[in-house]
Amino acid sequence: MRQIPLGTQGTATLRVQPEHLANRFKDSMLPPVFATPMMILVMENAALNAIKPFLDAGESAVGTAIDVKHFAATPAGLDVRATAEVVGVEGKRIAFKVSASDGKEEIGSGTHQRIVIDLRSFNERLAKKTVP
Repeated sequence: MRQIPLGTQGTATLRVQPEHLANRFKDSMLPPVFATPMMILVMENAALNAIKPFLDAGESAVGTAIDVKHFAATPAGLDVRATAEVVGVEGKRIAFKVSASDGKEEIGSGTHQRIVIDLRSFNERLAKKTVP
């Protein structure tokens, strides 16, 4: 991993489809609005996109913490765009400020952390846990 400058930013966008709505994804009693876990997915993708240029071959980064608020509803058809900004780097741990908007308003914000991993050793450890 090369040095990641504070302030480095990444984005990710997702067009909200019916399968991303809370009433389809989680519980049919919920309203037809963008599900919080899907917002988190877009935020995590933005964070990974921010640091990809600094990762060496054979490296990736996995999420280790997320603390976000989802404070506005988004219907199907709108594009949700997340932005992640690197606010801290401590060894292989990277901290981000994250936010998401649907083109009409900000819909969520918070913090996220990722840790850089060596894919080969990670996959070797994972294989030891695989159920036959």
